[in-house]
Amino acid sequence: MRVKPAVLRRFPARAALAAGLVCTLMLSGCAAWRNQTRPAPPVSTDTAAIAADAQKSAAAANAGAQTVQATKLQKFMWIFSPYRPDIQQGNFVSQEMLVQLKEGQTKEQVRFILGSPLLTDMFHADRWDFPFYLARGNGELTTSRVSIFFKEDKVARFEGGNLPTEREYIDRIAGPAKVSTKAKQETRPVEPVKVGGAPVIQ
Repeated sequence: MRVKPAVLRRFPARAALAAGLVCTLMLSGCAAWRNQTRPAPPVSTDTAAIAADAQKSAAAANAGAQTVQATKLQKFMWIFSPYRPDIQQGNFVSQEMLVQLKEGQTKEQVRFILGSPLLTDMFHADRWDFPFYLARGNGELTTSRVSIFFKEDKVARFEGGNLPTEREYIDRIAGPAKVSTKAKQETRPVEPVKVGGAPVIQ
């Protein structure tokens, strides 16, 4: 039986492609297996270490608004992914709102300025938390948290700062505002209308 030369020419190309694919899968499997067999770092159960870890995470959360940008590779890969809407959760607290907050204000005044708190705990009734989370469709992630501590139903102290202004937040959501050409043009001052030689105030 005679084999056509076209079939013989295709076979080495297919064999090389299959061998390369098998090698790639084996190497990626080995790398994943190597990462899974690594022992986990030991976790300290000492109460002082747990308290220090909790203080460190609380300080990072209350440091203000933190924004994580997407990498160039992630932005490129999002071209091939389906549409992702912006997801906003929690209470947005702006810098203008935080300026109005003062020590000694009542809970009703705080609720009027910042809105109802998202997190209240019946076991810690003297603390209100206002977390905020914004995940943009392009991969940008913004988080912030403001914690308010009460003593005898008055504001004793509050944590959280370095928050964006309302204008920065709107620019982040909708993009920077475009200035119209009419606003850029200089306007002439309007001269008052004179009746009988005396200016009339309108």
